[in-house]
Amino acid sequence: MNNAIFRYPLIAALTVVTTFAFLPRANAGMTDAVKTETLPNGLKVLVLENHKAPVASFNVFYRVGSRNEQFGKTGISHLCEHLMFKGTHKIGPEEFSKIIQENGGEDNAMTSTDYTEYFENINRDRLSVPISLEADRMANFAPQQFDKERSVVEEERRLRTDDQPEDALDEQVRAAAFVEHPYHWPVIGWMQDIQRLTLNDALAYHHIYYSPQNALIVVVGDFNANTVLKQIAEAFGAVKNGPKPPPVTEVEPEQKGERRVELRHAANLPAFEEAYHVPNLTNPDAFPLEIASEILSDGKSSRLYKDLVVDKRMVVDVGAGYDMTSFDPDLFVVEAQMRPGIKTEDVIAETDKQIAELRNSQVSANELQKAKNLEQAEFVFSQDSILREAMLLGVYQMLGNYKLLDQYLPGIDKVTAADVQRVARKYFVDSNRTLGVLVPTGVLPHEMGGGGPGGGGVRHAEPIGQVAR
Repeated sequence: MNNAIFRYPLIAALTVVTTFAFLPRANAGMTDAVKTETLPNGLKVLVLENHKAPVASFNVFYRVGSRNEQFGKTGISHLCEHLMFKGTHKIGPEEFSKIIQENGGEDNAMTSTDYTEYFENINRDRLSVPISLEADRMANFAPQQFDKERSVVEEERRLRTDDQPEDALDEQVRAAAFVEHPYHWPVIGWMQDIQRLTLNDALAYHHIYYSPQNALIVVVGDFNANTVLKQIAEAFGAVKNGPKPPPVTEVEPEQKGERRVELRHAANLPAFEEAYHVPNLTNPDAFPLEIASEILSDGKSSRLYKDLVVDKRMVVDVGAGYDMTSFDPDLFVVEAQMRPGIKTEDVIAETDKQIAELRNSQVSANELQKAKNLEQAEFVFSQDSILREAMLLGVYQMLGNYKLLDQYLPGIDKVTAADVQRVARKYFVDSNRTLGVLVPTGVLPHEMGGGGPGGGGVRHAEPIGQVAR
């Protein structure tokens, strides 16, 4: 499948994915039919029957992402994801995907700040194929062509970050916003670190993080759940654990003053990005922040889009995004790309007026209900995808418990106008903001990117900082 880097995501390998930045809410009781099992080696398994079509989605999550890395070895999580397709003691490079395709399936993987996920969508009658293959590469990792694959990742970074001015700006903003926490560095890693990584580094990393005790399997599709649980137990039950992964203990200190970043880069148009520190799903403020993102940027009638794109015609596009399912507190981001001849400072000032309005006045009952309706519609449409269902179950399980999905709908329903105003006053303040400005130094070569913030602002259907094959 096409390699793709996803800044804001649910997501790509969620749709690969569907956004995570904006997880739609879950249907009440959606998790009631889930069957679970924990194998003696610590591997957790979730299975959900979905008989809409004769297919199945097999997903393996590893609780390892860029937040588990360290200075000097950034990007190793993403590189290991690539190397998982480069062979085991039993099969050669690229044979994994070839076997899946020969059986009528599709496969892909992605790395995020918090986890790495591998999936296969396949006919229900061929589900045993990915089960066997995934167990093999968990237990028998033996990648070949290391230098070649590392070069592939280097080129991926050049094409998707270094040559993409808006992505390069986002990378700099996050590096400035996070001082101590490992969200400081990009998922793909710093170039100099990627170039120094060795095969021994990858083997040691896999030994620690790619073990049953650090993994989660989620399967959704048209099958008998008990039969699938038995197949998984037989395939993965003998896989041994490596050492226990060290915990991530870094906590980002409170920001006590605005930080500013200026990036001079070849670009077709100037742009800016504002980032505010916000909590994740473990904090009740997550739900009002979710609604705030809808009010600001979801749809052509949203405040920022209507003001800056439709009425004043100051920007090509504008968006606001928030990933409530990050493992640790992350950022609420607002970004825009200016139209030719428009000054960046003027757009920032106009954007700040809209954010100030959210702080100073409560949203109307109609606007609040519209935001809730949008959340509901996003979730309803997502239910057509068994991959989406598996992603939701997997991420919420890694956050603590997949049953948290059933709390999403009531959490959104309980949000009041006062709640939205309260979180805006608490988090959308200058002392909590990191502001990045892109200053063009020349026009981009035709083959390079730079088309603005995703052609539609921050996208509510992708997770922040994810990198897919």
